[in-house]
Parts: sequence; C-alpha cells; structure tokens
Amino acid sequence: MRGTSGDGAAEPELGLSLSDVGEYAVISVTGEIDMYTAPKLREAVRQLSSEGRMRVAIDLTPTEFCDSTGLGVLIGARRRLSDSGGSLVVVCANPRIRKLLDLTGLDKVLDVRETVPGE
Repeated sequence: MRGTSGDGAAEPELGLSLSDVGEYAVISVTGEIDMYTAPKLREAVRQLSSEGRMRVAIDLTPTEFCDSTGLGVLIGARRRLSDSGGSLVVVCANPRIRKLLDLTGLDKVLDVRETVPGE
C-alpha cells in the first residue's frame, strides 16, 4: 500500500451524499464501491425505498472504483425499486466507470444517463 497518513488506509472510503433533483432522490457516491463499502450503498437505497422514495438516481460520476460487489448492489437496487413500482437511474459521466458498465453489459440492463433526469 502506498500513501501517507490517511492515504493508504486499510479500509477503502465511501462517501454518500443525498440530494433531490426534481422527483429523484440522488445518491452521489465518492470513493470506492467494493465488498467492504457496498453494504453502505445498499442500505442507503433500502432506506430511501422504506421512506417511499421510489425514484432514485445513483450518481457514479465522482466514483473512483467499483467492483463486482458494487455492480451487484446496482442490480439489486434496480430490482428492489422496480418491484415496488419505482425506478433507478444510474448517472455516470465518468469514462472509467462508464466503460465498466459497457463491458459488463449493465448499460443494457440499467438506465444509465449522463445527468439526472430533470437537471
């Protein structure tokens, strides 16, 4: 591991911030989505749906890294919301993360956009 104080921490960092854009609850994700941090994102989506917020946008534009666990959370979030009559939009203007979605075919399964609808 490289880095100095704070930079080579044993556990990756994940930051979530919530905002509203039109009828969407937007979760902006910074840092890394992996097996250690993905449960935090899963819980954020679960919390929104339990509050009746059924239109959710997950903004991966500021995300630095996403592994298969993170991709699984996106699929699970889509399923959870659509089963309840809601919808998920994945916002991704980050070329690295967008390439990951394209390579895995998730760009065909998920509603991937450059911006949050209504922005």
